[in-house]
Amino acid sequence: MRRAEQPSRRTVLAAAVAAAVTAGAGPAAADPEAPMTTDLDPARAVPGRTVDNRAWVSYTDWSGGTAKGTRAVAGTRPGLVIAKPAGTTAYTDPHTGRTARWEYASWTSPVHRLTVPATEAIVSWNARTPAGTWIKAEIKGTYTDGTSTPWYVMARWAAGDQDIRRTSVDDQSDGKSTVWTDTLALDDASTGLRLASYRLRLTLYRKPGTKATPTVWRLGAMGSDVPDRFTVPASAPGLAKELAVPRYSQEIHKGQYPEYDNGGEAWCSPTSSQMIVEYWGGRLTDEQLDWVDPAYADPQVCHAARFTYDYQYAGCGNWPFNAAYAATFKDLQGVVTRLGSLTDLETLIAAGIPAITSQSFLKEELTGAGYGTAGHLMTVVGFTAAGDVIANDPFSASNEAVRRVYRRREFENIWLRTKRYNASGKVASGTGGICYLYFPARPSAVQRKALAAVGVRV
Repeated sequence: MRRAEQPSRRTVLAAAVAAAVTAGAGPAAADPEAPMTTDLDPARAVPGRTVDNRAWVSYTDWSGGTAKGTRAVAGTRPGLVIAKPAGTTAYTDPHTGRTARWEYASWTSPVHRLTVPATEAIVSWNARTPAGTWIKAEIKGTYTDGTSTPWYVMARWAAGDQDIRRTSVDDQSDGKSTVWTDTLALDDASTGLRLASYRLRLTLYRKPGTKATPTVWRLGAMGSDVPDRFTVPASAPGLAKELAVPRYSQEIHKGQYPEYDNGGEAWCSPTSSQMIVEYWGGRLTDEQLDWVDPAYADPQVCHAARFTYDYQYAGCGNWPFNAAYAATFKDLQGVVTRLGSLTDLETLIAAGIPAITSQSFLKEELTGAGYGTAGHLMTVVGFTAAGDVIANDPFSASNEAVRRVYRRREFENIWLRTKRYNASGKVASGTGGICYLYFPARPSAVQRKALAAVGVRV
């Protein structure tokens, strides 16, 4: 997502929002309000943590909430499917102009009360969508003043791109909060207003008269209230380890597939995603890659770009779309979260879990990078004996040049801060520790412990 000509998400989030527009249409939006059921498994507060993660992943989770035509399925990977459609609806794809009718069923989570009243929330999901199916993910929050948001559409999503074009939804606001691509954010955090709780809603769609169904294995949201800061506390080195993660350059794809944002610096997110997918053993077949020009190296990176592409955002940098892409590979999960320090990253690396981090910086702020960026994704694969960060940085001229070692203190600050100065000397913003985590659907005990330590439920 390295696109210096565009503002970072948090820069956009900080802008004043004048228009108040209600959430997108869809059959579920017209349904009566679901009962305010209680979250049976609330997240436990961790002292000092600024992030709250809640995920629905178990058979018990899916059996709770409010189902309208869906049912929970058990097994090694419990999920949610269509049992008997609740009705049919027409959907006009804004990116193709095609209108089609779909059967649908919905599921609404219990209310989750945030242990960290939040200024932002990001919804993630893991799902299988066979041909002729797709899903919609929504969130409805309650503010600390007792009022509520509308149902915000966070995604209309399918793993493929033949039935609908996966898309975020612009122009959603209620005058207190706004959806910016993949992030629900309070318009003015300085007022003290926060999100106190939320519900999530899934709508599953299929072509009428078929037995096909999406299967959703994971649905969750990360709420956070990261304090504005130009610098963050330094952490002490605690690990020397490097994971054998494949190395791919985004730059060797410059100019490829303009319909998917033209390769090169726009492809840092899918390139990073593909590295970790393959680290966990995810492989694409020759048939899946048949569409890629055979003259192009690393066709799997082109594939990742196509199948993470957000047709509204017009790019491959939608954070949950990348996590959802990773989860389309056998036995993988993906989430978007925030971490609090490099110590958190060390905990994950020690358990064999690499992480994709999002950061913004001037060229002189990260020694050895050789560039500056308003937003870039790279993969942290380890730490040196001195505690410096070993990263697979896709903004490199070749695959061989992807491995970089960045100074610990510099990397930690550019990744975790929320305020910075841009090249014009103006105050801009950082992501506050955003990262993608991809890990096995059935993690080991060590991996479970590491993920729990950074607030991620499996």
